[in-house]
Parts: sequence; structure tokens; C-alpha cells
Amino acid sequence: MSVIFKAVIKANEESSWYIELTDTVDGRVHDCQDIEEFSKKVEEFGQDYGGNIDEVNWSKDDNVSPYAMEEIKILMAQEQEKMDKLKEEAGES
Repeated sequence: MSVIFKAVIKANEESSWYIELTDTVDGRVHDCQDIEEFSKKVEEFGQDYGGNIDEVNWSKDDNVSPYAMEEIKILMAQEQEKMDKLKEEAGES
């Protein structure tokens, strides 16, 4: 069984963005209001599969602005740096 999550970047009426996370195995859906919530929810969903997530498929709605996409890219890079630092401190590669 492949564990695949879908992450769709969406914009709401207030012109802010959120990420709709879907577990394609069991159909759970959660709207994440920021990158930190997204990371935590991916980890939480992934615990049901022993942390083994095969893939996260990303997409975005057409109404998401380029500015929002750039902001998300920066925030994702910062989140990745935090995760890498935590792994390094824990002695993981």
C-alpha cells in the first residue's frame, strides 16, 4: 500500500492562503492555516503508517497569487532548515 498525501494550496476570501491536506488512504482532510500546522498534521497523519509516507503531491488552485506562492516557498525552506537542525542535533543524517 502506498501512503500518498495531497497538499493543495488554496486562497480564501480574505486573500490569505491555507493548505488543504488530504490523506488519500483513508480520506481524512485538514485545512492547515500555516506551515507549522501543516508539518504537525503531516506528522500526525503519518503516525498511522509508522511514519512511512511515500509521497506528498502538491498542487495549487488557480486563484493563489504569485506573492502567496513565494511566501509559502520561503516558509517551507525555513521549516526544512529547522527540521534539518533538529535531526543534526539528534545525531541523525
